Parts: sequence; C-alpha cells; structure tokens
Amino acid sequence: MIPSDHFTRFYNEVFKFLESKGQEDLDLYWLEISKNQEKHILDLIKTKGLQGMYEYWSVIEEEENCELDLMVDDEHLELHMHGCPSLAKVMDNDAAPMTRYCDHCAGWIGPIMDKTGYHLVYDVISRTEPRCVMRIFKDAEKAKEAEKSVQLLMGWPGKKAAT
Repeated sequence: MIPSDHFTRFYNEVFKFLESKGQEDLDLYWLEISKNQEKHILDLIKTKGLQGMYEYWSVIEEEENCELDLMVDDEHLELHMHGCPSLAKVMDNDAAPMTRYCDHCAGWIGPIMDKTGYHLVYDVISRTEPRCVMRIFKDAEKAKEAEKSVQLLMGWPGKKAAT
C-alpha cells in the first residue's frame, strides 16, 4: 500500500495533469472517485441518513488523523476541518500544489449527495489553508441559506459555484 504522503503527492500531480487537459477531464476523474467512494458511504446514507454520514466521517477522522469537529442533528451534518492532512502534505512538497487541490473533496462528495437527495454546502474558506467547513442538509432551502455565509463555495460536476 502506498504511504499517505506519497498518495497525496500523486493525487496532486494527477489533478494538475488533468486540469491542464481541461475542466471536463478533471470532472470525469472526480466522478470516478465519487463512484469508488459510493462503495464506502452509499449504503450508510441510504440506511442511516445523516447518522450514516456521521459514522463515515468519524472513521475518516481517525484513519486520516484529521483535526476536525463533527456534529449531526435531525436536519444536517456539519464538519469543521481544522487541519486537513491531505492539503498539508501537498503543501509540504517540493512540487507546487495544484491551485484548486481542495476542489476534489466537493468533486466526489457532491455527486453522492445529489444521488441521495441531500444538499451539500462546501466552504473551502481558502485554497492555501488546510481547513474547510462542510454542511450537508436534508432541506434544499436551508442549504441555500447556508450558502450565503460561505467564504469560498465549492461546486462539483453537475453543480457550478464561484471559483
């Protein structure tokens, strides 16, 4: 198995290469990542809803050694990433980070939320700081209201946002 610091560097280079080919190629790659991640999260969402998402990201918190706060209630899930190990590893690299490296998270999560009827609001905050806020809502109107308070709203294949 490839060590995580090598994996994130590999991802970074793949993203840069695909971006040089065009946004469509990058979107197609993120959709493939999304399809792969469905194997890990889709059943949890279908059977447990927001609580299933909480279970999924709780495991990610531990496995990836993330500094994050994770909250869930009957209406939404909220994740505050205080120290993203993926972006930190990419930034601690001799090769320049892809300027939009963080976009891959919404790039794979967004399509899954679209398929399951949930509404993603992904605030990267800054592309140069390893932190973000992800909110997932049951109600589309609550998601639209939450979008008003983001600093840097992410889109994904099928949903465009300001870049």
